[in-house]
Amino acid sequence: MANYLVTGAGGFIGSNVAQRLLNLGHQVVTIDNLSTGYESCIPKQCLFIKGDISDTESIEQLDNKKFDAILHIAGQSSGEISFEDPVYDINSNAVSTLRLLDYAVKTNCQRFIYASTMSVYGQKNHKEQFSEQDSVRPKSFYAVGKLASEHYLRIYKEQYGIDYTALRYFNVYGAGQNLNNLKQGMISIYLKQFIDDNFKEVEVKGSVERFRDFSHVDDVAEVSIEAINNQNFYNEIINIGTGKKTNIQTILSLMKTYLDSNKEIIISEGTPGDQFGIYADISKLKAIYPKDFMSFELGLKKMIIDIESL
Repeated sequence: MANYLVTGAGGFIGSNVAQRLLNLGHQVVTIDNLSTGYESCIPKQCLFIKGDISDTESIEQLDNKKFDAILHIAGQSSGEISFEDPVYDINSNAVSTLRLLDYAVKTNCQRFIYASTMSVYGQKNHKEQFSEQDSVRPKSFYAVGKLASEHYLRIYKEQYGIDYTALRYFNVYGAGQNLNNLKQGMISIYLKQFIDDNFKEVEVKGSVERFRDFSHVDDVAEVSIEAINNQNFYNEIINIGTGKKTNIQTILSLMKTYLDSNKEIIISEGTPGDQFGIYADISKLKAIYPKDFMSFELGLKKMIIDIESL
């Protein structure tokens, strides 16, 4: 049995990671400020500390507990919101990482898993698929904070020997996403508008030809846990995705079919810093983790069934 710190277990990725670790018989501590997550989402067996990881006071509540690994999942994850308050975003996504890395040094924790993002790649003319070897050019403050954290990880490895893995998540979806946050999570934003009768139509910001690489949270949580002890993941930056692109038109068509909906789709102006289209080159992931991810069609259907059963 190991002891893990999972930040952000009130959110849908963090809660899934925490629950899987508990199911494997491990102990889990979590810190979450519940800015976008919910205490009800935190697995009951977790030791929950309410606080903001960017504050030293919250870190002090950990009381120098020793962890076998830190999985830093928490963070402000909307490019759109990052433009509204860049200072909050950098605290949430970069300062928090520094606080936790300092804690790891102080308590001699030698393993650190970081939830990074595809957004670090930015947008390049005529390029759609990105590998870890591609240059990065963030288009949002959110992506800048995530990229800064990746550099912190490298420096802390060089200076203090902390083994890290930065997982560049592409678009993650699944039951447990915050359906009430209409600025974060492409799938949850559209699904909320389809299933909630208060919405008479479904708004799409930008072109329906925009596309992403969508991974179900079950697969993302599983590979995030695999990274803890699989040494092939050590001190690497790795794309986490399916290697397939799905455009918004396909998403809307599937939702209409699965939900038997005839709501009208309206197109509005896109959001600042958004990428038109991006999907993952997963060659590096496949070489060390050959398991296939769930298809988008199956994953979306599973998400809808899971939500309807709540």
